[in-house]
Amino acid sequence: MTEQVVIIGSGPAGWSAAIYAARANLNPLLFEGTPQAEMIPLGQLAFTTEVENYPGFPFGNVREFVESSVAKDRHWNLPPMPDEQRDGKPYYAVQGVELMELMKQQALNFETRVVSDDVVDVDCSGSPLRVIPANGDAVESQTVIVATGARANYLGLASEEAYKNKGVSACAVCDGALPIYRGKPLAVIGGGDSAVEEATYLANLKGAATIYIVHRRDQLRASKIMQKRAMEHPNIEMVWNSTVEEVFGDGNLVTGIKLKSTVDDSVRELSVGGMFVAIGHTPNTAFLHGKLEMNEKGYIQWAAPFRTLTSVEGVFAAGDVADDYYRQAITSAGTGCMAALDAERYLAAHEA
Repeated sequence: MTEQVVIIGSGPAGWSAAIYAARANLNPLLFEGTPQAEMIPLGQLAFTTEVENYPGFPFGNVREFVESSVAKDRHWNLPPMPDEQRDGKPYYAVQGVELMELMKQQALNFETRVVSDDVVDVDCSGSPLRVIPANGDAVESQTVIVATGARANYLGLASEEAYKNKGVSACAVCDGALPIYRGKPLAVIGGGDSAVEEATYLANLKGAATIYIVHRRDQLRASKIMQKRAMEHPNIEMVWNSTVEEVFGDGNLVTGIKLKSTVDDSVRELSVGGMFVAIGHTPNTAFLHGKLEMNEKGYIQWAAPFRTLTSVEGVFAAGDVADDYYRQAITSAGTGCMAALDAERYLAAHEA
């Protein structure tokens, strides 16, 4: 049997594509990945705590809604209830894993078929396309939507890993306004445009304290205009010639970082309430190298503006795997919708 649509990936782009494809009666098959691989089930958002910037989910008692909507056999995956109370009711933003479980459930409600396996190859040499999973037989499909996402690059410290989502983040736009960071001095690690953009965003938040940009060299790699904004911002302070040796805290939240000089052996501690790592992202496209046109960073290139078409006919790309600029859940979901519509129109145009 040849599928009409196979979706690879289970983040916001993958589930959005599945919802649209399923509602168009394309009977999509989605490979959600495994926890041991780069393309993890539910995507990177599953590792995020509060999600305050996804429209339609304001603060409130959302857990009751989540539990009523998500199948009971997946309730084990929901995070513990927050301690914060307001007017006697839980008052918090939707958690990342809650939002992803809701997206998954919505796709399942429209009878999306889900395979808990990784895809290791896609044979683009002919039609139909062949999707090759790590386990099981190859699947033939008329179209393929790649929504495997991208993963943030971290420093690789054990202490950094211990404080992820407890003061360590790789997205200031996603997390910077959360209560755990408000009014605290914060560190941004990196020296490119992304690091300066993250620092500037944090520095412009209401009530922002000092934002430190920690860079291993004595000058930034960011564009001149971005450097000028950082240097002139009253809330931003540069920490030159330094690398992070350790992240420390009270067991619950980050309280500081240990810095080592790159010009001598000196070490010092910097008191901060959070650390934002801005040293780039790696798209999950290794299994497609040589198959699709990509940019120098490994992100899939769209073949036409505002279309999700790739360099291979019948293959579409959605979400962060094709976006090295915005990298937001809502933009990923939007391009997932676009990819499903593009696939639907492709199938209609190639109907026998």
